[in-house]
Amino acid sequence: MPDILGDGYEQLTLPLGPDPDGEGEVTATLVRYQPSVYPGGESAPDRAVIYVHGFTDYFFQQHLAEHFAAQGYRFFALDLRKCGRSRQPEQTPHFVTDLTYYDAELEEALRVVRSEVGGGILLVAHSTGGLVLPLWLDRLNRRPGGTGGAGIQGLILNSPWFDLQGPSILRSLGTVAVDTVGRVRSRAVIPGQSLDTYGMSLHRNANGQWEYDLDWKPLAGFPVTFGWLRAVRRGHARLHRGLDVGVPSLILRSKDTRWAPAYDPAVDTADAVLDVKQIARWAGCLGDRTTIVPITGARHDVFLSTPEVLEVAFRELDLWLDWLDGHSRTL
Repeated sequence: MPDILGDGYEQLTLPLGPDPDGEGEVTATLVRYQPSVYPGGESAPDRAVIYVHGFTDYFFQQHLAEHFAAQGYRFFALDLRKCGRSRQPEQTPHFVTDLTYYDAELEEALRVVRSEVGGGILLVAHSTGGLVLPLWLDRLNRRPGGTGGAGIQGLILNSPWFDLQGPSILRSLGTVAVDTVGRVRSRAVIPGQSLDTYGMSLHRNANGQWEYDLDWKPLAGFPVTFGWLRAVRRGHARLHRGLDVGVPSLILRSKDTRWAPAYDPAVDTADAVLDVKQIARWAGCLGDRTTIVPITGARHDVFLSTPEVLEVAFRELDLWLDWLDGHSRTL
């Protein structure tokens, strides 16, 4: 059916059945971008991208879809359960107590896309999605045929969330507390997490240049629950033990992190959400070939950076896509 993004965008609801966390029936939403004409007047390409968002997020980045289309990819994006287009009024935004629950919509999205596209699939994810996808790929890669047998050729992570912020002792003690509370009071909200610094940097009605639905992506973010953060920390621990995603990876991140209690123009040119040193530290845990590109002046969502920085990010992306094409032909 037609999608909220307008001409060229369609959406498909993916029924997932009863919620393992007891919040009714859950669905995910697969968005498809189909321009009227692809580059060179060619028919729809025989390869595709599947994009997965992060926490307090959903797919709205039309410029990203259009860029991949210009590079010869069909573009799909997945709004995960309880996120964006997929969330029902009675459901806790983004709430899961186990990241493996997302396997259901990831595998269904892959099935749908492979039914339409005969060539390779490129996976792209941002922030928390950049943790969810590698964990899933590691599990997928252990099956007969592995990741390649599932049609996946590469992985692009945009500021993936590979560890909790802060000093190691606080991360350790905090994780113990989160694990304890998260088991018995999974929907309890962690205090002191509401901060609109990043949102104010992005949204057009604040200080930024991007337009999106504030009901689906509020400036200060959705409340962080103990159960959800417990699931994330268990995912971090699995990542830190080492994964094998089975395909080459590109990691794009900002060169700098800047924390600020309120909006400051300095956060327009840095990651105001994650510690980029932690991204660099744990990037080697993905297995296979990994290319890490720090981009000066990039925001947390590298593809929502200021125009000059976004141009650099797209140039780095295209260089890697060219390399991946050559690499795939030599295998």
